[in-house]
Amino acid sequence: MKKIIAVLWCFACMHVLQAQKHIVPKPLFDDPVYHGAADPVIIYNKQKKKWWMLYTNRRAALNDTTVQWVHGTRIGIAESKDGRNWKYVDTANINYRPDSGYTFWAPDITEHNGIYHMYLTYVPGTFKDWNHPRVIIHCTSADLVNWNYESTLKLVNEKVIDATVFKVNDSLWRLWYNNEKDGKSIWYADSKDLYHWEDKGKAIATRGEGPKVFYWKEQYFMIVDAWKGMEIFSSTDLLNWKKQSNRILEQPGKGTDDQAIGGHCDVVVNNGRAFVFYFTHPGRFKGNTFAKNAFELKRSVIQLGELKWVNGEIICDRDEPIKIKLQAKK
Repeated sequence: MKKIIAVLWCFACMHVLQAQKHIVPKPLFDDPVYHGAADPVIIYNKQKKKWWMLYTNRRAALNDTTVQWVHGTRIGIAESKDGRNWKYVDTANINYRPDSGYTFWAPDITEHNGIYHMYLTYVPGTFKDWNHPRVIIHCTSADLVNWNYESTLKLVNEKVIDATVFKVNDSLWRLWYNNEKDGKSIWYADSKDLYHWEDKGKAIATRGEGPKVFYWKEQYFMIVDAWKGMEIFSSTDLLNWKKQSNRILEQPGKGTDDQAIGGHCDVVVNNGRAFVFYFTHPGRFKGNTFAKNAFELKRSVIQLGELKWVNGEIICDRDEPIKIKLQAKK
């Protein structure tokens, strides 16, 4: 009997270990160069037949007492075959460098007719403060690595960041962005071809960054980073938005490097499920005693959660174990 119990116990342990092998790790990804991965966008690389993550590669390891570490940044690349295990690839070769110390932030990417279109925040230098121009540029690529500059979007002013693009129909794309001069509110622009954009004004009078728009549960959603968790808005027409009462990713999680609020995210809807890829500053948990500008306060990692639709609202339990196997996109 004891031998039978021992065998059954071994089988149970093996089953548990096997199941844990498929659980998404925390953190999901840590940039090996500067340890400052943030602002991720997830796109399927049709040529490589893998999922790619492009992200702001903040220089957290830089010994800096100003905000230079957030400037001079490149766009990092990681890849995964299933969305669970991510491997660093390189930085994107973006052929737009008109200024010394150029800065790239917060890419968003959409694919149309075999061409990838990136809308990227550009800052003309590496600065010690926030008092400098910021614009959104349009670049195109055939391989997600090498990017050609197309234009600088003519938006409301030159203090705009964090674009997100959504295909409304076959002849209309909509881009939302953060207007820093208007109380950090969300504005938008329209295009018929992804190259020429017309600014349309304010979309949502909320204060936040990193808007992300996606379609799920037969309606549209926008997630906005409010620096105290993520605010969520819903819409049936992409014009009129209603804010839900509760934020997500506001309360600290229990997983490794997940005890701080979630920041600037991307959402991938795949096979009916909605996954949120967000970043955290692990050292910025409540009660931390790190010195100002310490590496632990600057360090950031990418985490993964799953969105659920419960009682008419989106929720996200960041401590829930997640199994993910993203399906290839045609």
